[in-house]
Amino acid sequence: MSVMESLVNRNVRDIQISGIRKISNMVASMKDVVTLTIGQPDFPTPRHILEAGKRAMDENRTVYTANPGLIELRRAAAGFLEAKYGLSYDPEREVIVTAGASEALDITLRTILEPGSEVILPGPVYPGYEPLVRLCGGEPVYVDTKHTGFKLTAEKLAAAITPRTRCVVMCYPSNPTGRVMTKEELEAMARLLKDKQIFVISDEIYSELIYDGPHRSIAAMDGMRDKTIVINGLSKSHSMTGWRIGFTFAPAYLSQHMVKVHQYNVTCASSISQYAALEALTNGVDDALAMRDDYRKRRDFVYRRLLEMGLEAERPEGAFYIFPSIEKFGLSSMDFTLKLLEREMVAVVPGDAFSSYGEGHIRISYAYSMSMLDEALQRLERFVQSIR
Repeated sequence: MSVMESLVNRNVRDIQISGIRKISNMVASMKDVVTLTIGQPDFPTPRHILEAGKRAMDENRTVYTANPGLIELRRAAAGFLEAKYGLSYDPEREVIVTAGASEALDITLRTILEPGSEVILPGPVYPGYEPLVRLCGGEPVYVDTKHTGFKLTAEKLAAAITPRTRCVVMCYPSNPTGRVMTKEELEAMARLLKDKQIFVISDEIYSELIYDGPHRSIAAMDGMRDKTIVINGLSKSHSMTGWRIGFTFAPAYLSQHMVKVHQYNVTCASSISQYAALEALTNGVDDALAMRDDYRKRRDFVYRRLLEMGLEAERPEGAFYIFPSIEKFGLSSMDFTLKLLEREMVAVVPGDAFSSYGEGHIRISYAYSMSMLDEALQRLERFVQSIR
């Protein structure tokens, strides 16, 4: 390390590139690899949304919007949440349009955390939370969910709470496991948390991709709205990953401070993307349904094939990931992943990319065509048979 590099913020210096990106970057220049790594819908952005973006450009709607976003879009987003999930938010004071759900998480954590604050995360978990917590000077506290079906329980949560706990992250449907919390499980969480001075970040980016039954938010549980920040966006529901539109829904006392961080971070989300998002949340409120039905077919196919080849996995109820166990083979998740890539040219994500509690598993994304999934799983089966 050079003298000048040693002056770089230690919190930034210590952050590692995510395991997901490490693998995807590794295979980017390789030929004939079937990759099941990235959590990006393989559907195009719906045509009517593209046309709305084009119209915004043609009409030169390229200036700054209000910091929290177009009021029409905030109204549409609030209406979407109320119609779909029964959550009510004031679009003028409680909704912020962000540059994707990632920025929504960033401004939320920077608003509520102080150095030394503890944030409880259910492991295994999406790797994007810990670096944001650490950049705020916070401490991530992982709770092992491997033996509770990859779900955070009220009992596990109660055992992890300390006087320094500032926030609990709920992220269901889950990346990497696809698990979903039931109403009863959320109610048990609410009973534990409603009288505690602890925030809840409910990352609901996959809320439209639930296969059986409605999506439920902990913000709708008794006593939880005033301490919950709901994160959502259009990347997964409307296949708009590159448009970078996310949302925060939070009580007014908190949103008024979050918007300050957002203002000095990005000023506002892209104006063109906001007009496209407005189309998505008005004329495209049910765009996700056809995608969800296709993901369900893929989920059923992948789950059946994994069981046929002798791999154990929890059956996902949402999102588009499955997290099979590879513990029986005696290889670390990274060794398994690298050998699979070397021998069969199939790319998956090692479970330890999702914290140490993901070790012994791999993540497979089934946001790919059935033909790609079929080919990848044939190769995976050959590999599994060769190392038994």
